[in-house]
Amino acid sequence: MKIKIFMSFVVLCAITAVAFGLFSRTQSVEAQSMKAVVEVPETKSDVPFEFLGQRWKNHDEFLEHGRCSTRKLSDAEVADIERQVGIFKENQRAASGGFEMNATGGVINVYWHVINKGSGLSNGDIPAEQITGQMNVLNSAYAGTGWSFTLVATTRTTNATWYTAGPDTAAEAAMKSALRQGSADDLNIYSSNPGGGLLGWATFPSSYASNPSDDGIVILFSSVPGGSAVPYNEGDTATHEVGHWMGLYHTFQGGCARSSTGGDGVADTPAEKSPAYGCPTGRDSCRNIAGLDPIQNFMDYTDDFCMDRFSSGQNGRMDSLFTTYRYNR
Repeated sequence: MKIKIFMSFVVLCAITAVAFGLFSRTQSVEAQSMKAVVEVPETKSDVPFEFLGQRWKNHDEFLEHGRCSTRKLSDAEVADIERQVGIFKENQRAASGGFEMNATGGVINVYWHVINKGSGLSNGDIPAEQITGQMNVLNSAYAGTGWSFTLVATTRTTNATWYTAGPDTAAEAAMKSALRQGSADDLNIYSSNPGGGLLGWATFPSSYASNPSDDGIVILFSSVPGGSAVPYNEGDTATHEVGHWMGLYHTFQGGCARSSTGGDGVADTPAEKSPAYGCPTGRDSCRNIAGLDPIQNFMDYTDDFCMDRFSSGQNGRMDSLFTTYRYNR
């Protein structure tokens, strides 16, 4: 088995749980790094914003179309995922006399695919040390969750068409079909320059079975540590996209009209009306709901230096989604 998995058991009945002394691991992961939080005022929505040569009407337009291009699932798709997870857990309980089992950590193999248009950093041919830096950022970000990442292979491909491939294009499909390695529990990272101000995108665990070759994340090559995509050049574009790959939604999904478990399917991430940018300390976009906006969460849209945490609920969701759709598949 490529991944070393640690299993926790959840008993349906509290009395049974006490009798057997089996509880799932719950761990706070909200203080994983020592990144300093500096208050940065939000840009006014009527001010044009330019990023990597792409000019946007304002910062909000960039957030909507460029910051993260992971496909937003419809309400019906989200509901179907929750239904499938529920069925999976019911089947576990039926097979084990009332127990649920979640993978609560392990080592994920990473296959990195450097897509470039020629030699040299300016052509996207990032050096090994920047890849190592990105792997270090991932492992630091996920350290409190029990999950870690190990680089097992790096490929380098010179292809001008793939280099600028956008999400859901024929070029992206061709690139991934030719290069993807491993199975459902292996992470494939493609670094390239998709253009249009795009920073990255990912596939969700639930989509693996229907399209295995598409699975993985794509990131802008200059978003890795030491890259030129300021202020998104400390490696947290990959952290964010891997969060999607593990099953997380954006913290602002559902806005202020959230259920008790939140629009992102997690109860302990405060409601947020819209994505945040910069590092707006004290932002409270849903004033009638308790809790300040989770601007330091990796699944918001703030600048890299501002992000430094996942919540315990997000940790649990990653475990559940990984077990349902990726573990041993």
